[in-house]
Amino acid sequence: MFSGIYASRRVLVTGHTGFKGSWLCMWLASLGAQVRGFSLDPDTSPSHWDLLSLREIDDVRGDLRDPEAVETAIRDWKPEIVFHLAAQPLVRRSYREPVATFDTNVMGLVHVLEAVRKTPSVRVFVNATTDKVYADGQRPTGYVESDPLGGHDPYSTSKACAELVTESYRKSFLAPNIHVSTARAGNVIGGGDWAEDRLVPDIVRAVAANTALDIRNPSAVRPWQHVLEPLSGYLRLGQMLFDGEATSHAWNFGPSADANLPVSGLIDGIRQYWPELRLALSPGPHPHEAETLRLDCHHAAEHLGWTPVWDATETIRRTVSWYGAYLANGTVASHGDLGAYALAARERGLSWAE
Repeated sequence: MFSGIYASRRVLVTGHTGFKGSWLCMWLASLGAQVRGFSLDPDTSPSHWDLLSLREIDDVRGDLRDPEAVETAIRDWKPEIVFHLAAQPLVRRSYREPVATFDTNVMGLVHVLEAVRKTPSVRVFVNATTDKVYADGQRPTGYVESDPLGGHDPYSTSKACAELVTESYRKSFLAPNIHVSTARAGNVIGGGDWAEDRLVPDIVRAVAANTALDIRNPSAVRPWQHVLEPLSGYLRLGQMLFDGEATSHAWNFGPSADANLPVSGLIDGIRQYWPELRLALSPGPHPHEAETLRLDCHHAAEHLGWTPVWDATETIRRTVSWYGAYLANGTVASHGDLGAYALAARERGLSWAE
């Protein structure tokens, strides 16, 4: 896959102990990459990272807010490709901890970029941001990469700032020797996420404990996608930047139109498998969150040959199946999901999967 660009390539992933980072490290290891991760310890137990036991990954623990630790981790590894996924990623936590959120998501990124520009081996830098970087204009057709950046809550604003910081470093220090892009993904779901205050982990906890699920805003629309979807986009982008076939700017990676669902729609899909799930509407008041988020991904389709692989039905089925197997007997189905996803991509004729 990805024209073999990652085989034996030295890659560094920040945030490797997190949900998306652990899936990315698993995929890179299967591609034959030499991977170092830099991250804090997992903040949940269980954690997907611990369950995977990826002993082939060089596992370095550290804090983005420690510039010396960041520089040492990158300089000593001499990576050719860096995927920056580490962040404080939770909206409601950002309201509780705004200073830590900005410190991690903005200055932490600055520390990574400073280390990257001092490391001659680096050729590609991909910064994973979010669909929440866009100004909250409720665009019904989906945000395009040229839409204005904004943010209401500290998390969204910090990631919009991260977009500007990345572009500043690209123009000021990194281009043309290092190819730099940001990747804006939708709401990821899939097996192995136990984060606080996220819908699917909250559903899993409610089902396991036989308690009612508190719902804040059932009408809020989000671009739900399996975690492997944006990761295939990141890897495709990294490949084409490395080969000089993609330009350095922002890219959207979102789901097919059928997966732009309200919270209630996603819950209905999950209740087909877990009919015992009970709901309770949380009265609030709640901090502001955007009512509708959609991404237009035509640019990635046209220039990267990237499109989503799994529709909403398969995404929900795979997610519930992963947690069901784990709750029943401790089975971790991540490698099986990756194999099935890659096979489906090949059957669709997607060039990165060949």
